[in-house]
Amino acid sequence: MNAIRPEIIIPILTFVSVIAVGASILVSRTQKRKMMKLRLQDNIRAETDKPASRKKSGFMRFLEKVGNLASHGHATTSLWEQLIRAGYLSTNAPAIYTGIKMILFVFGLVGMTILLLPMEVEIPTKITFVFLGGIILFFVPNIIILTQLKKRHDEIRRHLPDAIDLLEICVSSGIGLDMAWNIVADEMLRVSPVLANAMALSNFEIHLGANRVEAMRHMAERTGVEELSSLAAILVQTERFGTSIATTLRVFASAMREERSFTAQENAEKMAVKLILPMVVFIFPAVLVILIGPAAIAIATQLLTQ
Repeated sequence: MNAIRPEIIIPILTFVSVIAVGASILVSRTQKRKMMKLRLQDNIRAETDKPASRKKSGFMRFLEKVGNLASHGHATTSLWEQLIRAGYLSTNAPAIYTGIKMILFVFGLVGMTILLLPMEVEIPTKITFVFLGGIILFFVPNIIILTQLKKRHDEIRRHLPDAIDLLEICVSSGIGLDMAWNIVADEMLRVSPVLANAMALSNFEIHLGANRVEAMRHMAERTGVEELSSLAAILVQTERFGTSIATTLRVFASAMREERSFTAQENAEKMAVKLILPMVVFIFPAVLVILIGPAAIAIATQLLTQ
C-alpha cells in the first residue's frame, strides 16, 4: 500500500475543520433561535394566563367573602387543624372552605328544585328531597378533605422509615442532626414531596429559633402522624440520657417497619371477612343459578309435560 502524502492530509484536515466550525456555528444559531422562540411562547402564555389568574383570584375572593359571612369571620380550631393536616396552610383556607360548602348547598337546593318542579309529588316530599340534595352537596368538601388527609398520612407513614434510615446514615457518618435533617429533606423531595415539605417547614421553624424537639412536635401536630410524635419523644430521651442518636434512629426505623408489616398482615386477615358480603350477595347467587338452574328447568319441563 502506498503511504498517504502529507500534501493531501493537510488540505483534508483543513476542509474537515472548516466544516466542523461552520456546523457548530449553525447549530449554535439554531439553538439560540429555539431558545428565543421558547421564551416568546412562555411570555405569550404568561400574558394569556393573566386574565384567567385574575378571574380565579376574584372567584377565590368571592368564596372567601361568602365563607366569612357564614362563619362570622371565625373558624373553629378543629377546622384549622383538619385543613392544615390536609395540606392547606393558607390563612384564608377556612373561609374559602366554608364558602365552597355554602355555594354547593345553594346549588343542591336549586338543582333539586329544578328537577322536582315538573314531577307530580307532594309538597312535603319535594321539600325533603330538596334539602337532601343541598345537604349531600354540602358534605362533599368534607369527603374530599378526609380523602386528602388520609392520602397524606399514608404517604408520610410509607416513606418515613426510609427518611429515618437516611437520617441515621448521615448521623453515623459524622454529620450533625440539623444538617442531616436538611440533607434528608432535600433527598426526600424526589420521593415524597409531602414529607419533604413537612421536614423543610420544621427546619425553617428551627432556624427561626425554636427548639428541635418543639419543631418536630409541631410537625407531628401539623401532619397528624403519631410516629413523628414518637420520634420527637425518642430524641428527647436521647438528648437527656446521652445515648447514641444513630442507634436510636436505627431501632426506631426497624420498629416502624415491623409495625407496617403487622398492619399489612392484619389487613390481609380482615380481607377474608370483608369478602363475605360480596360473595353472599353477588357470587353465591350466580353459583346457585349455574348449579341448580339446569336441574330446575328439567324438573319444570317434566312436570309440565305430565
